[in-house]
Order: sequence, then C-alpha cells, then structure tokens
Amino acid sequence: MDIVIYILLALVALSVLVFFHELGHFSVAKLFGVKIERFSIGFGKILAKKQIGDTEWVISAIPLGGYVKMKGQDDSDPLKKNYDPDSYTSKKPWQRILILLAGPFANFLLAFFIYFVIALYGAPLTAAGGYIKPIVGKVAPNTPAEAAKLQKGDEIIELNGKKVKYWYEIGDLIQQSDGNVSLKIKRNNQILNLTLNTKEDEYRNEFNESVKRKIIGIAPYVKKDMVINFNLIEALKYAYRETINAALFIFKGVQKVTTGEVDSKNIGGALTIFDIIIKFAQNGFVYLLFIMALISVNLGVLNLLPIPALDGGHIMFNLYELITRRELNEKVYYYLTMLGWAFLMFIMFFGLYNDINRIFIKG
Repeated sequence: MDIVIYILLALVALSVLVFFHELGHFSVAKLFGVKIERFSIGFGKILAKKQIGDTEWVISAIPLGGYVKMKGQDDSDPLKKNYDPDSYTSKKPWQRILILLAGPFANFLLAFFIYFVIALYGAPLTAAGGYIKPIVGKVAPNTPAEAAKLQKGDEIIELNGKKVKYWYEIGDLIQQSDGNVSLKIKRNNQILNLTLNTKEDEYRNEFNESVKRKIIGIAPYVKKDMVINFNLIEALKYAYRETINAALFIFKGVQKVTTGEVDSKNIGGALTIFDIIIKFAQNGFVYLLFIMALISVNLGVLNLLPIPALDGGHIMFNLYELITRRELNEKVYYYLTMLGWAFLMFIMFFGLYNDINRIFIKG
C-alpha cells in the first residue's frame, strides 16, 4: 500500500514541475496577447478538462510531460500557421523567443525557490553537505595534514589568505592552489598557522570517471542526522549557488554522453525518474523537495538543447528568422522538426530500455 502512495506522490511531484514549466510559456504568451487554446498536464487521452476563458485546462493520461497549445502553433503539424493578431506565429521572433525561454526559466526559478525553502527549513547533509562548518573531523594517515599535525576539532579559518566559512570552500581553494597551502586554524581558542604541500589523489567523480585532484587528507566533522541552518541572506546565496551548480552538472552530463566520455547506459528514462523520486520521498518531505529541485533544473536545461521539437530547437529557428529577417524554408523546417521528434522518441525508448535493464534485470 505504501508503494502506491509513493508512486502517486511521485506523479504529483512530476506534475508540479511540468505545470510550472508550462505556466512559464503560458504567462509570457498571454503577456504578448497570444491565445492559449489548451493547457495540458500529461499527453494522450484526456482524463479531465475544464474551460476557463479561452483556455481548455486538461489532465491527460500519460504523465510524462505536458504542453501549452497556442493559437498558430501545432507540433503535430509544423506547417500549420495562423497570422491572426492573437496567434503565436504573428508575433515577432524576439517575442516568440521569450515565450519559449519562459518555460525553462520557470523551472530554474522553481528550483531556486525550492532550494531557498530547504535552506530556511533546515537542510540535511544530502542537500547541503558542503555547507557544514570547516571543522576537521578526521585526519587521514600518511597525508600532508597528518605531517602538519592537523587535529580533529581544528576549525579552518583561512586558506591561502582567504577566509573560509563553509567546508566546500576548502576543496575549491586547494584545487586553485599551486600545491602550497597555508592554513590559519583555531584550536582550543588559539589561532595557529600551518604550512603544508598538497598531494595528488585519484578518485571517481559524479560521472564515474577516474580523475586526479589535490588533497591534504582531511574530512569534515559530521553528526548523524545533522541539519544545516541558514539565515535569510545565506539561504538566498545557497539557493542561487545550488541552482547554478545543478544546471552546470546536467549540462556537463549531456556533453559527456554526447562526446562518448560517459557511457550511454547512464541515460535514464521515466522509470528512473520515478524510482529516484520515490526513494527520496521515502526519506522525508525535505528530501522530496531536494530531488524536485534537481529534476526541475534538469527539465530546464534539457528543454534548452538545440533539438527541433524542444524549446531550444524552436529558439534556434526564431534566432535564424531574427538574424536573416526571413522564415526558415518550410521543407527544411518540417524535416528538421520530424527529425527532432524521431530523435526524442529514440532517446525516450533507449532510456526506457536502460531503466528496465537497470531496475528489473540487474537490480
């Protein structure tokens, strides 16, 4: 019975993310006077609908996305156009670009807001492990830190002359160093200065790649069920940084899969998304919020990819029209759009194949 509840919760969470994406398109389109014929959460057969003003609000059977159907735009018939004043196609290219950008922007904004709420609520280590205080919890043997006589409980105040407030700053500053590290630490209410050299360590990064990094051999002090609390300004900074980091992480992931640096087996589909949401939700509401923020950024980044049929592809078409002052050739536009849909369908089924292989066969 519990798993059914968590599946429903995952459906609601994903629908919220899709709703905000489409609301972004909807809001800016309405601002420019475009008639919205339908606002749908999900695809396929309509399960429920309600007419409000000019717009039909719909919940559809397949909960894997959604769409806003604007007058003059029909992805099922790319050549169908309408030049009435309240039509999407009658708007200037820059207006259409803003309408298209509004969906991904809404996802980034939602993620920022969710991270902000998490920070004010009290973030668990999963959501904000890098923001714990820079207090040494462990000194690894045979490392520069041990040689310099760093001790458990030492609080790092400065590194190479730069003040340190959070643990993640230590790692960033060490990587930026030339290998020489000077530390100002607080130990038993005394301020001490230590100098040490880094050493190289090999580890597996988030993309499972073997990479080298500079280390000094320390780990932070953490307690079970530790919660990191932020004030208002810190919460805003945390939300901004986490939104940017999530976007960069997803962009790098797409780039590495495209170039073959990361195995395409890592591409996940709808089942992986639901599986991840359910697992996080089982740990508590704040964990559900955290994964919703990450998936929201994911939706924003992926929709900006320059693939015909996605927002990014349509943006490229409109940029072409904006620069050349003429519309893209209809045949070229049609075939590129169909190719984009075919590519998306391939990725969707490939992701589903990976999901089944990972969750049901290997899992």
